[in-house]
Amino acid sequence: MNQNPTNHTLIIGATQGIGLGFVKRFLERNNTRVYGTYRHPESAIELMKLATQYPERLTCVPMDITDEEQIIAGIATIQAQTDKLHCAINCVGILHEGTLKPEKSLREINAEQLTRYFQVNSIGSVLLAKHLLPLFRHRDRGIFASISAKIGSIGDNRLGGWYGYRASKAALNMLMRTISIEYRRKSPRTIVVALHPGTTDTNLSQPFQKNVPPEKLFSVGRTVNQLLEVLDKLEETDRGQFFSWDGSRLPW
Repeated sequence: MNQNPTNHTLIIGATQGIGLGFVKRFLERNNTRVYGTYRHPESAIELMKLATQYPERLTCVPMDITDEEQIIAGIATIQAQTDKLHCAINCVGILHEGTLKPEKSLREINAEQLTRYFQVNSIGSVLLAKHLLPLFRHRDRGIFASISAKIGSIGDNRLGGWYGYRASKAALNMLMRTISIEYRRKSPRTIVVALHPGTTDTNLSQPFQKNVPPEKLFSVGRTVNQLLEVLDKLEETDRGQFFSWDGSRLPW
């Protein structure tokens, strides 16, 4: 095993689903040092086990992206170990939580729940971009990506409903596009993109899988492999774009 990895990768939301899948895949790349974030230790058991297997290559970082002070503290932990990141992927997102669930009609709209959608799905990414910038200001190729969703495409919205989730993902897309413009000036080699993973068999999608054809419900492993293929092929001219799992560009 390479004890001196040349690439440093941060996975935000690394305790389950796509985030944990990314951690596992990056650990297969012997030249990569991985930092994985978690909110609660009790939900990060599998991530912690991986850290005991790869003590020189995986660091677990406590971080709730809805709390800017926790973002600052988490990034300080990373900066104590490296002065640069080559890749950061934000996999944190919310679709349902307790009584929070997608709204089917206007009568279900609730300001508090809308705020929660935006807090997790939108604002977290721009706070990350704010505080990660110093770690991306180097001469190597870099990637900052956030997991979005095709349902956040305004141009593709034909069915309506799911107000909070749709709007928060559309806001995420706008924020990522805007971040890419500033990063182009301040960190010219960092490519900023939004990613649609497709419907993946995770806790997030589980309540809504019954109408998904089997061939369109991806395993976590398949989703991660597909997204890594997209990321590995990115050129600097792709900055600020919204990519689907198959590499195609999605409408805003």
